[in-house]
Amino acid sequence: MSTRTARRRPAPAARRRPSRGPSRRTVLRRRLVAILVLVGVTAFVVTVWFTPALGVREVEVAGVVDLTEAQVREVAAIDEGTPLVQLDTRAVADRVHRLPRVAGVTVERVLPSTVRLTVDEREPVAVVKAADGAHLVDATGRDYAVVASPPDGVPELTAQPNAVAAAVSVLTAVPESLRREVSLVRAGSPADIRLTLSEGREVRWGSPEDTPRKAAVLDVLLTRNGTVFDVSSPELPTVSDGPE
Repeated sequence: MSTRTARRRPAPAARRRPSRGPSRRTVLRRRLVAILVLVGVTAFVVTVWFTPALGVREVEVAGVVDLTEAQVREVAAIDEGTPLVQLDTRAVADRVHRLPRVAGVTVERVLPSTVRLTVDEREPVAVVKAADGAHLVDATGRDYAVVASPPDGVPELTAQPNAVAAAVSVLTAVPESLRREVSLVRAGSPADIRLTLSEGREVRWGSPEDTPRKAAVLDVLLTRNGTVFDVSSPELPTVSDGPE
């Protein structure tokens, strides 16, 4: 008697319910949020770029010594109400830098409505006496201002036009202890620089080359008696009691 093995039919696959997308209300809500964000961003951009709401209301000036804040503001020419983001800081810096006394300037935007100008004024390292007054010369050799009388502690400079830069480079490179003793710098040429020190002593420096080494040699020579100290050739320095 044959037996038949009953075959089990596979269970029917579970029916998947079709996924439902976001509801109409959700879609409308998302669109509304997107529109509100867009409107907000647009309003912010318009406010910042095209209205005086974040415009310039104050111009701060810092770092001035001989200049006045009013002089800097006038040449900066920043119109009140100009939107901060539209302010051309480079153009402002260029205008302020045209003042002869200005060595550098930093222009900063300070929210919500301030522009800060930080000025770095030139400092005199030498003075050239002339019929119209005392001409102040800075570390670059630039004659940048004329005053009625020379400031205290600034040495006089007598130099040919082509030797001014060389003479100033020596003066600014020597140690501070030596610079304080210099009362006069003479330069007949870029290779003939001479320093007059206190007590009538003269230093024949020569050219600006090897200035650190010459300064070190001079420091030793000044311990000796003499009035003329020649370090133009630092390998063969000399000390003498008078003009040669």
